[in-house]
Amino acid sequence: MAAKPIYKVIFINQGQVYEVFAGAIYQSDMYGFIEVEEFIFGERSSVVVDPSEEKLKNEFAGVRRSYIPMQAILRIDEVEKEGAAKISDFKGDKVAHLPFGNFVPPPGAGD
Repeated sequence: MAAKPIYKVIFINQGQVYEVFAGAIYQSDMYGFIEVEEFIFGERSSVVVDPSEEKLKNEFAGVRRSYIPMQAILRIDEVEKEGAAKISDFKGDKVAHLPFGNFVPPPGAGD
């Protein structure tokens, strides 16, 4: 039996770049959102603690599912194993954002 996939999700939140690992992601029923579930944080047994990963661990403690706007997503990768979750500062607007926020459905699309 194949191992359950692990996803690395990189997105922008409040001027920072979040990099988290999750066991399940999918398009939400809420238009324009991606659902992220089963957050994975490394169990560190060493004395050295990464403050960025600890902050993320605390921020997502008790969160069963997170809804992330599509326009905030920078990248989603399926990876072989989880790494360290981290937060870093967003370095300017060097990312080409997709125009999801300006999307207007064609006439008759919702009929």
